[in-house]
Amino acid sequence: MALLVSPLLWKLFGPRGFIVTVESKTWLYQVEIEKRILETGSGWCDELPASAIDIQRRVVDGREHCRYSAPEWRRRWVRQATGSEAESPHWPALPPGDLTRDAIGAERPGKRTMRFLLHLSSAVHEQQWDCELPRELWERVRLGETFRLRVDRFSTADCSSVPLR
Repeated sequence: MALLVSPLLWKLFGPRGFIVTVESKTWLYQVEIEKRILETGSGWCDELPASAIDIQRRVVDGREHCRYSAPEWRRRWVRQATGSEAESPHWPALPPGDLTRDAIGAERPGKRTMRFLLHLSSAVHEQQWDCELPRELWERVRLGETFRLRVDRFSTADCSSVPLR
């Protein structure tokens, strides 16, 4: 009886997760490139943005309502640089030219993001996971290192269970 119940007890109360191996480590640096464009909008004329142009007015319920255009910076594309642990992380090269002028059609660098990923696999369970870590923790983990990674019943990795050395 104990032999039959042991696997069930191990499954229910044994250590959670899988033994995984660090297969690779990668980094990704991204810079959003914003473009200055004219956007249309509408609102009460006494509440328009200071940059509003091409204003068309009409009276609605005794108040002036306006349609207008206004220059806005909007995300248009992303430049990125990526590499492995062997390469030093760096920001992507930005396109040449004056990216900071305020003319319509001008481009400028916007939000910057950095990601440091561990690519983990479990040979026994034939599954793989990616865990994003802060750079200082990512640097501590070594390729080929093995450890127990907590994984929930939906096979989602708990990246906070990556051991810190």
